[in-house]
Amino acid sequence: MGKAKKRGFNLKDKITSYNITRKDAIIAVIEKKQNNEDTSKLMSLFGLTTEELLEAGASYEDIMQ
Repeated sequence: MGKAKKRGFNLKDKITSYNITRKDAIIAVIEKKQNNEDTSKLMSLFGLTTEELLEAGASYEDIMQ
């Protein structure tokens, strides 16, 4: 077995499956924004806009920080 294939088999044991929906991502972004954490990666991964976050219940002050 080659190194790449062996590495792939070992990698699947280390990574647990993450099933995050768009709804879960919006909730996570809102919670992180309230704690002044960086959310740029999560927002760009799901293509979230500020309008979606405001419609989901985020406050304007948290989003614009």
